Amino acid sequence: MDKLKKERLKKKGWKIGDVDEYLGLSPAEMAIVEMKAALAKALIAKRKACGETQVSAAILAKTSQSRYAKVEHADSSVSLELMIKMFFALGATKKELIRTLSA
Repeated sequence: MDKLKKERLKKKGWKIGDVDEYLGLSPAEMAIVEMKAALAKALIAKRKACGETQVSAAILAKTSQSRYAKVEHADSSVSLELMIKMFFALGATKKELIRTLSA
């Protein structure tokens, strides 16, 4: 958000802050949120690059399409471990995982 827009919002009584500040997240919790978001984005890109649908990707990952969709949306019920397993099920390498999580 640009500086001018921030100033206009502040004048109207809005409070400007970050997600972690708003939700009261610790640095470790924020890092997990960021990793899950990055991995969800990478999962979608990898699935599309492989020419897979959510249904076919779910079959590769030995899960249901609805569960796979939750993974792609980084649903709070989905663990980071499950996201990583599904990333590997699509043929991702350790290097791709490290690159994704360190970006």
